[in-house]
Amino acid sequence: MAAATHDRVDWVAFTAIKTIDLHRIRIAVTDLIKISGFPSNFTKPMFARKPVGCGAAFTKHALIAIFDSRDPAVLRTLEDEYFADTVATVARKRRLRSNEDAVLIPEGPFIAGATVTEIGSFQIDTRDNALRAVEMPAYYIDRIAVTNARYRTFMEDTGGSTEFDHVDQDPRRDHTPAHWHDRRFNKPDWPVVGMDWYDAWAFCRWAGGRLPSENEWEKAARGVDGRIFPWGSSWDPDCANYVERAYDCKVANLAELERLLITTDDDGHYPQTPVMAADSLPSGASPYGLLHMSGNVWELTRTNFFTREDMDPFFRGREPVEFMNRKDAFHVLRGGTWTSPPVCLTTYYRGKDLLTDKHNEVGFRCVYPVLEP
Repeated sequence: MAAATHDRVDWVAFTAIKTIDLHRIRIAVTDLIKISGFPSNFTKPMFARKPVGCGAAFTKHALIAIFDSRDPAVLRTLEDEYFADTVATVARKRRLRSNEDAVLIPEGPFIAGATVTEIGSFQIDTRDNALRAVEMPAYYIDRIAVTNARYRTFMEDTGGSTEFDHVDQDPRRDHTPAHWHDRRFNKPDWPVVGMDWYDAWAFCRWAGGRLPSENEWEKAARGVDGRIFPWGSSWDPDCANYVERAYDCKVANLAELERLLITTDDDGHYPQTPVMAADSLPSGASPYGLLHMSGNVWELTRTNFFTREDMDPFFRGREPVEFMNRKDAFHVLRGGTWTSPPVCLTTYYRGKDLLTDKHNEVGFRCVYPVLEP
C-alpha cells in the first residue's frame, strides 16, 4: 500500500493515499512525507505555500489524520518519536573521522572571490567568482592532501567492496589510481593522483567525511582577510610547487607555458619528481596551517562548476563520451598544480574537470563534520 502512493497513474496513487488516511496506516508515513514534506512544516501559520493538486492535498490530510494533530510543535515531537529508531540506526552506521591530522575551520564569514586580477603576465577575468562575503558553519578539513599511504589503507580496508561507492559509480571498476605504479607519483608521502571524482567521493565517505564544497575549500585556503594566496597577497615562488619549480625553467606568458607543456612525455621533457611530499613547503601554509593549498596538485571538490550546487551525477552505465558535454558532469577544481602558472594558484581561481577523468595533476582532501556521535 505504501509503495502504491508513488504509482505513476495518479488515481492509483490517490486511492492508496486515501486508504492510508482512512485506516491511519502509520507504516506509510515515510512515503507520504516524501510527497508533501513534514507536517510540522506545512502546518506552520507563516509557512510559505503554493496551490497544490489532489495528490498533495490527499497526502497532507492523511498525515494530519495519522498523527492526529494540527499543532506544529506537537507534530514535531510526534515526528521525532516516529523516526527515533531510524535516527539511531543511522547514528550507529555513521563512520567517525579516520584522520586526526585535520584542522578546525571556525564558523563565521569569509571574503570569497575576487575582481579581475593580474599575476605576473597572466590575467584572468574572475567574474565567475565574484567578490563577496560568505557565511560558513564550522567544519574540519585535512591539513594535507590525501597521500598514497593513506589511500592504500583505504584500498586494503575496502578490498573489492562497494559499500562506500557513490550510487552512480560504474560497477565495472574499482578504486585503483591510474598512476598507482608510476614511480614519479607513487611515493607513500606524496599526494595520491590518478583517481576520478567517484574514487575521491568513496574515499571521503570511508574516512567519515565528504569532499569539500568549493566555499569550504576557499575559506580553508585563504582565511577571512581575502588574501590572494594562502601565505598572503604577494606571489612567492618559494611557497608553492608550480610549473617553474617542476620544470626548472622560467615561463613568461601563456604561449611559453603551452610550448613547455606540449614537450611533456615519457621520453622527453618530463620532470623527474613532478609532485612534492604532501607535508612539505610549510612556508606556503594557509592561515589555518593547511599545506599545498596552492600548487602541487589540483584538489577535487563536490561542487558543480556551472550550477555551484553539490554534484548530483546520473550517468551510471554510460561512457564518458556520452556525457562529456553535459554541464552536470563537471566539478570544480581548486588550488592549481605542478603544471600551473601562479595565476591558477590563487585562492579564488576556479578550475573544472570531467568527473570521470583521472589525471596525474589532481588530488583531494576531505572535510568532516564538527559534531560526531
